[in-house]
Amino acid sequence: MHDQFEHKQQAWSARFSEPVSALVQRYTASVGFDKRLAPFDIAGSIAHATMLAERGIIGGDDLAAIERGMAQIRADIDAGRFDWKLELEDVHLNIEARLTQLIGDAGKRLHTGRSRNDQVATDIRLWLRDAVDQTIAQLQALQRALVALASDHADTLMPGFTHLQVAQPVSFGHHLLAYVEMFARDVERLRDCRKRVNRLPLGAAALAGTTFPIDRVRVAQLLGFDDVCQNSLDAVSDRDFAIEFNAAAALVMIHVSRMSEELVLWMSPAFGFIDLADRFCTGSSIMPQKKNPDVPELARGKTGRVAGHLTSLLMLMKGQPLAYNKDNQEDKEPLFDTADTVLDTLRIFTDMVGGIRVKAEAMERSALQGYSTATDLADYLVKKGLPFRDAHETVARAVRFAVERGVGLEDIALADLRGFSALIGDDAPQALRLQGSVAARDHVGGTAPGQVRAQVARWRDLLGTE
Repeated sequence: MHDQFEHKQQAWSARFSEPVSALVQRYTASVGFDKRLAPFDIAGSIAHATMLAERGIIGGDDLAAIERGMAQIRADIDAGRFDWKLELEDVHLNIEARLTQLIGDAGKRLHTGRSRNDQVATDIRLWLRDAVDQTIAQLQALQRALVALASDHADTLMPGFTHLQVAQPVSFGHHLLAYVEMFARDVERLRDCRKRVNRLPLGAAALAGTTFPIDRVRVAQLLGFDDVCQNSLDAVSDRDFAIEFNAAAALVMIHVSRMSEELVLWMSPAFGFIDLADRFCTGSSIMPQKKNPDVPELARGKTGRVAGHLTSLLMLMKGQPLAYNKDNQEDKEPLFDTADTVLDTLRIFTDMVGGIRVKAEAMERSALQGYSTATDLADYLVKKGLPFRDAHETVARAVRFAVERGVGLEDIALADLRGFSALIGDDAPQALRLQGSVAARDHVGGTAPGQVRAQVARWRDLLGTE
């Protein structure tokens, strides 16, 4: 059967006196990467055809033929036997051409009342909505893994750091729950972003709408959109939703990168706090003793990649006049790669967290270094009536005394401690113990083991885990 798509003719070729050169064809084609939109393109086309039939714009026989042809195309794509043609430029024309080969004139009627401009905008939104949902689900899976590890280590003590200097002792479970909070904000951002993704542009046609009596709300209902885009010019040219997703994704990766940095540090023999399962590490080609934390290192590196995609999308849109421009073909590769990178990273981190082996004794030994309970001694003196600034100076002198002798604050004899303040009593050593320091911070958001367990219970309830 002969049709307008055969012999390397484009859908728009009748207007031109010569064919596109092979170089331009390769340069402008997007089918190599946008073919992943195929399931969403088919879904959008079927919804569009259903509405056209309901409005009497095409016949019921045409709709049945379109549905039959699309089912065949979907099966061929799923089986890997669909013949993608570069000369047909993109996923939309490839599917439309094959549909017309299969069902004839009914396939040509499918494009009534729409343009590739609103078609691709719809496809991307459908695809991105699915990507957002998958990312949220995987973020929550990672949260569950962190909550499970935190539950096991509410009483495990480690040094808390500021400026990467030992500051105060904290529960390791408390430390892990800080990342649960970060990822919770990521979920909130993605859920909010989804609201703006889930608006239907189809029906805007090329830029001004269509003369056919279409029902955009009906198409939105069929495809599960919350609303329709209210301005046809904006509908086809808007890519804010893609930028917003990439911004949220960049923050996800920033949080992953911070966590990665700590995992790398903690696994170093200089810290020796944890060990990662072998399947997440590699060795050295020259140093047989090495066990390198490649997964968190690579995730730290991929963060720059995702942040770069955000910049790319922002620059893509910055100078575009209304409405659609060919520039927007460049939105897909960074968007696709961002979604893939984030989802793969979250999946592997969820697995990796479940295999972390905690070296609790090493953590506690490290917490004893750096005079991490100095603030507790100052608080002790304040409770005895000494103004905080005076207490701060008193404890600073005690710390200098300990440094000069190479001992910890807890190792200073009680008689020597009393030399710094007459307010120091027999109960002062309790304030200098790691366990006492951590247990004393017993309020919402504090690091006391009881508070950590309460937060674990809260998160298990929120995340639906037992």
